[in-house]
Amino acid sequence: MDPHLLRTFVEVAETGSFSAAAERLNFTQSAVSQQIAALESDLGTPLLTRRPVRPTEAGERLRRHARALLVRLEAARADVTRTSVPPGRLALGLTPLAWSAPVAAALTRIRAESARLSTRLLVAGLDRIVTATATGALDLGLVDGFTAPSDPVRLPEPGDPRSLRVAECPAVVAVPSGHPLARRTSVDLADLADAYWIDAPEVAPFQRLPVDGLRAGLHYDGAEVTVLAGLVAAGHGLAVLPEWLLTGRPDLAAVPLGVPRLVHRVELLRAPAVADPGEPASRLTALLTS
Repeated sequence: MDPHLLRTFVEVAETGSFSAAAERLNFTQSAVSQQIAALESDLGTPLLTRRPVRPTEAGERLRRHARALLVRLEAARADVTRTSVPPGRLALGLTPLAWSAPVAAALTRIRAESARLSTRLLVAGLDRIVTATATGALDLGLVDGFTAPSDPVRLPEPGDPRSLRVAECPAVVAVPSGHPLARRTSVDLADLADAYWIDAPEVAPFQRLPVDGLRAGLHYDGAEVTVLAGLVAAGHGLAVLPEWLLTGRPDLAAVPLGVPRLVHRVELLRAPAVADPGEPASRLTALLTS
């Protein structure tokens, strides 16, 4: 199977539109249709229904394989390219709430070891960091999430099940300091079904909280942690955040969670090619996970 055809198929299947896929891939719609037809001819079975555009049973099976295959191809390309990259490169990605003072200190130490170290830092959402690390576009990825104590962060495909724990702290409900909940010793999420919440998919994804019935009063599409905290402090809605983020903020109160008990967990993902213990990525891994 031609990987270019696979990539086109995945775009059509995920967007549910030939025209949207064409726009993403910078193709004409007719070119996308021809590529899908060529792939269906190669496999001898329809992969997509046309109205509406949805994967057939065969198409759904192919989509599950195609995502993993495309990631492995990108990882192979990155691994080969790495042989021609000058030594002393470090590409680190992280989700917004994965950044912390210990991470900054570890990165400072690594950069101090080599004055010629070329460092790239990407802050983005969970899906992008996971994919970029799996394909080798990043050497390391720091990701975070809210989980039950000692449970790993639930990662989207192609997440690495061998991710390493970096840090864990209590998760709390962030409220303005003058809010009626501010003096509570604990609160259950289910009791806050009538409260207004802030949905911030790039920082603290609302839909990943393990409770149903909560409603978003405001959607924030940015990735600035300080903006999200400021919105909470100004009374625009509640948010579940790591306890450390509220330290030293007199305008915010941290209300402990009763049920479900959650922690904020940070994990480290490594690109498939990172193995040499002398590489900056390996040394940074040792500092963050020791």
